[in-house]
Amino acid sequence: MSRIVRVAAVAALVVSAAVGTGATASAAAWPTPSSSVPVAKTIKVTSGAYDGGLKRFYGTGDLGTGGQSEDQGPIFELSNGTTLKNVVLGSPAADGVHCLGTCTLLNVWWEDVGEDAATFKGTSASQTMTIDGGGARKASDKVFQHNGPGTMYIRNFQVNDFGKLYRSCGNCKTQYKRNVVVDNVTATVPGKALVGINTNYGDTAKLTRITIVGDSSRKIEPCQKYKGVTSGEPTKIGSGPDSTNCLYTAADITYQ
Repeated sequence: MSRIVRVAAVAALVVSAAVGTGATASAAAWPTPSSSVPVAKTIKVTSGAYDGGLKRFYGTGDLGTGGQSEDQGPIFELSNGTTLKNVVLGSPAADGVHCLGTCTLLNVWWEDVGEDAATFKGTSASQTMTIDGGGARKASDKVFQHNGPGTMYIRNFQVNDFGKLYRSCGNCKTQYKRNVVVDNVTATVPGKALVGINTNYGDTAKLTRITIVGDSSRKIEPCQKYKGVTSGEPTKIGSGPDSTNCLYTAADITYQ
C-alpha cells in the first residue's frame, strides 16, 4: 500500500471513529420525493419491511386531514416487528404512523406533521420503537407520541418548527413507565421542548449529541417534567437535568 493510500485510510478511520464516539454528524438534506401517492385507507405493514422508495404519501378521504383530532387514522400502521423505510409523508398526513409493538422507522420524513408524526402503542415493557434518520417539520404539537410502555430511540434525526419532539402520554387511561433515548438530533427553532416525561411514573429521557439551531435565548427546553394522570390534564412540575429522570448534562447540548 502506498503512503498516500495509507494516510487516506487512516484519515477515514479517524472520521468514522469520531462520529461513533461523540461527534455530531451534520443533518442530512431533505429528500425530493420520486412521486406522490394518495392514501385513502391506512396501509398496514404486517410483516417484514415496507420500502416506500422515497415516494410522498398523503391522505385523502377519511385520512385527508392534518388537524389535531385525536381519533384520526394513520397513513401507516406497523405490526410488531416490522419496519417502514424510505417514506416521505406529505400533507395532509392524518395521524402519521402507528406502531403496535416493536418497530423501526428508517429514513422517514414528515413534511407537515398532522396530529402526531408517529405514535408508539403496544403493551410490552420490553418493546422498542426506533426512529433512525429522517426529519419532521411543522408539528404544532408533538412529533412522537409514546402511549404504550417500552423504550423509544430517536437518532440521527432533524426537527424544525415544532411543539415537542417527544411526549410520554400525559393522560392515557392506562399509564406506564416509559423511556426515551435521543441521540444526534438537530432541532431548529421555532420549538418548545425536546422531550416531555412523567416523572411520577418513573419515565427516563437520555439526551446525547443534541444540536439546537437559532435559539440564542435558549427558550427550547431539553427535558420537561410532568406529573402524569389517567384523566384530566397533566401538570408540569419542572425541567432540566437530574440524575434520575432527565439524564443529560450541559455538555450534551450544543447551540448554533
